[in-house]
This record gives sequence, C-alpha cells and structure tokens, in this order.
Amino acid sequence: MSKRKQPGHLFHSAADERRFANPENNGLENEQLNSPAYRLAFDDMDFLLRDEMRPVRFLLELSKPEILLTEHGVNHSVVMFGSARTCDMEQAISNRDAARQALENDSDNSSLGEAYAKAEAAIRHAEYYEQARELASLVSARSGCDDCPKLHVITGGGPGVMEAANRGASEVGSESVGLNIVLPHEQQPNPYITPELCFQFHYFAMRKMHFMLRARALVAFPGGFGTMDELFETLTLIQTGKIKHLPVLLFGKDYWQKLINFDLLVEEGMINREDLSIFQFVDDVERAWDIIRESLEVD
Repeated sequence: MSKRKQPGHLFHSAADERRFANPENNGLENEQLNSPAYRLAFDDMDFLLRDEMRPVRFLLELSKPEILLTEHGVNHSVVMFGSARTCDMEQAISNRDAARQALENDSDNSSLGEAYAKAEAAIRHAEYYEQARELASLVSARSGCDDCPKLHVITGGGPGVMEAANRGASEVGSESVGLNIVLPHEQQPNPYITPELCFQFHYFAMRKMHFMLRARALVAFPGGFGTMDELFETLTLIQTGKIKHLPVLLFGKDYWQKLINFDLLVEEGMINREDLSIFQFVDDVERAWDIIRESLEVD
C-alpha cells in the first residue's frame, strides 16, 4: 500500500533536518559538532535509551503500529493465541515416528520412553495447530462481505499456534498481523505474517494494548503461561467493564477444564456465576466462526 501523501509544509521535514545537522554530511568537524549533547534529540539513540525516556518509548510503541495498521486498513481483528510449542500434524507425526524408532532400538532407556510419550502428546496438540490454521482461513476468507466487516487475524507472531493462524490467513491470500516481543531467547517472526504488518515490541503492555484495540473476538488454543496471561487479561477487561463484551472462545474444552477449575472460583466466591458466560468452550471451527459472525451482526 502506498504511503499517505503528507500536506505541504513551509518547514523542512525531520528527515531533512537530520541530514542537514549531521556533521559528516556537511564536511565540518570539530569538538562541539562531535559532542553527544549537540545531536538532535530524536536522532540521539543513547539519549532515547535512557531510563528517563521510558515514557517516550512507550508512546513510540503505541504510535508506530497504530499508524501503520491504520494506513493498511486494519480496523477489525480476531486475536488468536496458543502454545508456541505446538507443531503441525506432519511434523508431529515425523517426530513421533523418530521417537518410536529410537525407543525400539534402546527399549531400556527411560528417557527415550519419556520422549516418546511427549511425541504422542504432540500428535494431540497438532490438532489444535490445524484447527487454528483452518479458523484463520475462514475468518480471512468469509469476512469483508456487505454485512460483515473485514477481519484481520492478529497473533503474537511466533511459532506454534501463532504460525498456524498467520499461515491460514496467508493460504487464502489475506494479510495478517504479527506482534512479536523481544525475549532473552530470540523469537523470530514466523514466515506467514504480512511483512508490512510484522511488528516487534519491547514492552508487553504496549503489545497487549494493540492486541485489544481492534479486537472483535479472541480465540485461545491450549497453551502455557503466555496464553493464560493474554486470556486472563482479556477476561478481566470484560469482567470489569473496561472493554465491551466480545466473544472469547476457548478451543479444547477438556484441556481448559483440567487446567483451570472455573467452578471452584464460583464456589469460593471469587467470581460471580454470570462471569462464566464471558467465555465459551468450542471444539469445532465452523461453530467458532458462527459465534464470531453472529456477534458482529448483533453489534
């Protein structure tokens, strides 16, 4: 998409001023020009990285994705979460077969037995990868009609279920968004994100803000701490009325009910019975799309 034309200004642009102010571009050099204090504030990376400039960095992480997403017409989204460790079915079967062969060659090795058990579990989890991929395709292909706004899939940008969702959108020729986060162990964006809509964040808070700013539904597949973090953030926002009600769909009823005793929260008076209606369990891709579509019609 072409950049928006900027209105004419009498003043030079910041890019022009940066070029004029750079000593190496004007052939001059002296102690004053080379002093860090003389750098333009917006062109001084050492200054921008100071602790005192954290509010400015927050603003930058809010503004950059907001401007670019708006320019690309991303106005409504379906947010999809899930484990980064989930692989597709083809890879899961290959891993299981390799683990089985290793176990057969050395059946007395207990660690190989554990590896085979995990590989078997990964087959079950691969079903969620395929469901996320299919749902993302449905959302991308079926939205955008006369009575349904265009919905863009947004993920955390990494591997696993996130990859599956971006992949599903890509397979039907639709753009999708990836909101990556800088981690101590490097996280690479998956190859199915639309490059112009692939972002990287330092602050989890700003990343979470962008997940929700355009959200019309949230879909959570089985995952770990990160998935639960994003899920409960959304449930809390809805419960407290900080955001409007939107569909929160949990794929894999057996998984979620084993993981979290929601009824215990009610029995102990930690939440109200009606709070359980904030989310729904689903196990069928078509049903998930129907719920999302019906919520848009009501809204």
